[in-house]
Amino acid sequence: MIFASCLGTYLDLLLVEKQLYSFPVRILPDLFQINIMFTLIGLPVGTAVFLYNAEKMRPSWRIGFVLFLAVAMAVAEQLSETMGWFSHGPQWRHSYSFFGYMIFMWLVLRFHRWMNN
Repeated sequence: MIFASCLGTYLDLLLVEKQLYSFPVRILPDLFQINIMFTLIGLPVGTAVFLYNAEKMRPSWRIGFVLFLAVAMAVAEQLSETMGWFSHGPQWRHSYSFFGYMIFMWLVLRFHRWMNN
């Protein structure tokens, strides 16, 4: 979970700096460019739930689970954009979100398995 939180934080900082997206609503906006509530609470909790469920699945189900979650997160991202919590830059493509979440979950799962061996 710490790995996921750090990875998510650094990716957010990098992509916000490149103006690919921004967080209009965030805690302590003068201090942080990113939504620290998501990276410090939402991401670790979501990662724990993901890892708990993914570890119980057969590999073929796990692949489907990752694909389903990548689609769900891309849709949730678009919904949060309509609510004003998230804003994409003009050069952003929503397919980036799908592939980004898929790669992110794969990395987190691989790191988790590596640490447990």
